[in-house]
Amino acid sequence: MVSTNLARPDITLTIDFEGVIKDAMPSAALSDEKLEAWRGVPWGETVDPVIAKQVAQSIEEIRRTGVSSCFQVKQRFPSGRELAIEYTTISLGESVGFVAVGKNIQTISDLQSRLLLAQQARERDYWKIREMETRYRLLFDATNEAVCLVRVVDLHIVEANLAATNILGLQAGAPFLPDLPPRDRKAFQVQRDKVREHGRAPSIVLHLGAAIGPWSLRASLVNSEAGSFYLFQITPIGGLPAPGAAKAPPSTEDLILRLPEGFAVIDRRGAIQRANPAFLDLAEIRSENAIRGQNMKRWLSQPGADLSVLLALVERHGSVRSMSTTVCGDLGSTTQVEISAAGDRDADPDYVGVLVRQARSTVGADGRLLSRAYGEENMSLEQRVKASTEAIERRSIAAALGKSDGNRTAAAKLLGLSRQSLHTKLNKYELDEHGN
Repeated sequence: MVSTNLARPDITLTIDFEGVIKDAMPSAALSDEKLEAWRGVPWGETVDPVIAKQVAQSIEEIRRTGVSSCFQVKQRFPSGRELAIEYTTISLGESVGFVAVGKNIQTISDLQSRLLLAQQARERDYWKIREMETRYRLLFDATNEAVCLVRVVDLHIVEANLAATNILGLQAGAPFLPDLPPRDRKAFQVQRDKVREHGRAPSIVLHLGAAIGPWSLRASLVNSEAGSFYLFQITPIGGLPAPGAAKAPPSTEDLILRLPEGFAVIDRRGAIQRANPAFLDLAEIRSENAIRGQNMKRWLSQPGADLSVLLALVERHGSVRSMSTTVCGDLGSTTQVEISAAGDRDADPDYVGVLVRQARSTVGADGRLLSRAYGEENMSLEQRVKASTEAIERRSIAAALGKSDGNRTAAAKLLGLSRQSLHTKLNKYELDEHGN
């Protein structure tokens, strides 16, 4: 392949097939080089010794095949200067030799080096930015103050540190303090107006209902390409309780989170607002964030005892007690449960608290699963089929645990289940590791 750089060569060499230079013609850019000294000198002696072998191979190739070739060398000139030259060899016939036309590529090499240095500098800048972001995140989460970054346009939280999440329940994507008491709303609005006008504003006192008293809210404005944000810092007035001081009783919410029964708060449309770990286990969902905003009808599917029936009963009577239904988990498990529920007020509730208790069952001497609430003679055909299916499932799980010596991972693999699904079924059938 003939290089396009041949249009304006920097050096032209006429060489015989023994590799001896017969003539050398420089361009105007290299006119100060005395190339007459190369006449009668082997071409390989004028280049870097490391590349001399490549030059010899190129000469042999063009002598044997007559095919042109293109390669790069570090050319040493009589003055002692060295330049990167790209040569293209062209055969003139067996008795004449060949011509090597060279183009100075030092400028291209310099550009390539500069490009490489620029790429390295850019990569260093990238890692510096990543390091700054990491430090920012560590500082953001390490402070004991609750800190939130909130969009100006809609007052939704963009970021919240660990203190804001753990102490006040503030999370990214949620509205900032939507349940602020009416007596604090006007002060909060005035503070936001001052922040937009001056960039920051004096702190105000908010009453958030925490056991340790009122809170101080400081605010400043952060402008970026992504928009304008409030930076809110929330600190309990009087600080946190001193070490050794009498510990305040736990909140109702903390105790609900520890309940062995599932508990969830839903709005009037059925969208889940909060859920404790026991409810997450029934629904086979890993985290509360993943279930928030999802409609509970996704897990309550039994005809005549689904979410619409539950909400209608709460709407009509204010509460529901021990409604039997089925919870279908995301990983395929089904659990018979009893549901009790109550709205946040007697009429037209905005939110409903739902307590989900796993229905108790017992296994007969022949291994069949029977409801404690109904004897076998009172069971419908559907209940008989379900009881038989669950009895078979229980025996299969017990057998798999026996084969795997109680190893739940191995047992789940034998049954074709995930480990989490197997764990749910073990709790459902009250089986220990050995299937007893």
